[in-house]
Amino acid sequence: MSGELVHIGFGNILSIDKVVAISPPASAPIKRIISESRAASSLIDMTSGRKTKAVIFTTSNHVILAALSPETIAGRTAVKEAKAKLDIVDGI
Repeated sequence: MSGELVHIGFGNILSIDKVVAISPPASAPIKRIISESRAASSLIDMTSGRKTKAVIFTTSNHVILAALSPETIAGRTAVKEAKAKLDIVDGI
């Protein structure tokens, strides 16, 4: 696997390279997409039975449900990218 990985809660890890968008699940269009993805077997539930706080869309048209908020996931992604840039600058 060539991409960076980010922890999205409760032992679940996701490749940053494959993420297209992260959204909260509150709106009707997002709820509709979740239902359609469930029917098409392209829904991945990574909430471990907890409340869904983020819906992640991937390049492979999968929809992933996460129990962490979109802000938390985006923050973890930003930290990973910042660390990678520092490694490049430091010559590591």
